[in-house]
Amino acid sequence: MPRLSDPVRQRTERVFRFSRAERWIHRATAALMGLCIASAACLYLPPLAELVGRRHLVVTVHGWSGLLLVVPFLLWLASRAFRADLRRLGRFGPHDRVWLRATLRRDRTAARPAGKFNAGQKVYAGWLAGAVLVMAGTGVLMWWTGLVPVVRRTAATFVHDWLALAVGLVLAAHIGKALADPEARRGLRTGSVGRAWAEREHPLWQPGQPED
Repeated sequence: MPRLSDPVRQRTERVFRFSRAERWIHRATAALMGLCIASAACLYLPPLAELVGRRHLVVTVHGWSGLLLVVPFLLWLASRAFRADLRRLGRFGPHDRVWLRATLRRDRTAARPAGKFNAGQKVYAGWLAGAVLVMAGTGVLMWWTGLVPVVRRTAATFVHDWLALAVGLVLAAHIGKALADPEARRGLRTGSVGRAWAEREHPLWQPGQPED
């Protein structure tokens, strides 16, 4: 059987990226977020509200899908791979600032150094985690109306509604980026990515090795 040359082997070799637990966390979170957004649309868009009806049921589905968003995260903290990736996402180094500057300037010629996660993914993960917590807190105040006075519920509703719009826009951008990168999607689906892709998109990442 002929041996593959180094360039061919580099193009075809696959490296481990995400554990099974991490892939299930992503799927469960995506499903709950999708349910939350769909039920919100049925509450706020009159054509959908009239089509679906049963407003009380939709409110209940929306509330519980929002509160349950934290469950996959908490359950899978037992996963060592998940905890390691959380540490990577929470660590912002000099190379991340270089990546952000090149991206914000839209400089295609500038180097964009990245570890397992690039700076954009780190900013997105941190922002979304904070947004989900704020949405859950304001949602609780809106759902259980006896917890706080009317004026605070009104403020909570204002924050909840506008933050929901921002979350929808950010998620749309996230999905758009994912659709434009089949190899990244394959990594979340199968757990592995091509070594050539990893070296091009995440040149500082050494699979199996801790990152600075």
